[in-house]
Amino acid sequence: MEFFDSSVLVAAFWEDHVHHAPSFRRFAAAHKAHSACALHTLAELYAVVTRLPIRPMIPPEQALLFLDEVRGRLSTIALDADDYHQTIRAVADRGLTGGRIYDALLLRCAAKASAEVIYSWKVKHFRAVAPALAARIRTP
Repeated sequence: MEFFDSSVLVAAFWEDHVHHAPSFRRFAAAHKAHSACALHTLAELYAVVTRLPIRPMIPPEQALLFLDEVRGRLSTIALDADDYHQTIRAVADRGLTGGRIYDALLLRCAAKASAEVIYSWKVKHFRAVAPALAARIRTP
C-alpha cells in the first residue's frame, strides 16, 4: 500500500508547482487497491487549492473535481476517537508541540493503512514526528 500526503496531491494538481511532474506521475499510477490518503487530506486539498496564490484562483467547482479524482484513485483512511486520543497522547509523551500533531495524525492513517511507502514533500517533518516510519517516508 502506498500513502499520499496532501503536499503531493497539491503538487499533482497545480501545474506550476515545482514538484508537479513527479507528483502527477505518481498520482496517475495510483489505484484504490494499493493507494490511499487520509480522509482529512480531502479537506486539506480543498483548502489549499482554493487559496493558492494564483490568478485566476481555482474555484470551488474545480477543487471538487480534483477531490473526485482523488476519491476515484485513492482509498481514504479515517481515524476513530481512540486513534485520535492515542496519537495525541503519543505526541505529548514525546514532547512534541504545535502543528506536528497534524503530521502525526496523517502518519497514524498511513500506519492504519499498513502503508509500505508514504509519499510527501515534507519528508524531514514526517521523519521527525515518526522515526519508526522514517524508512517508508519518501518523495514521489
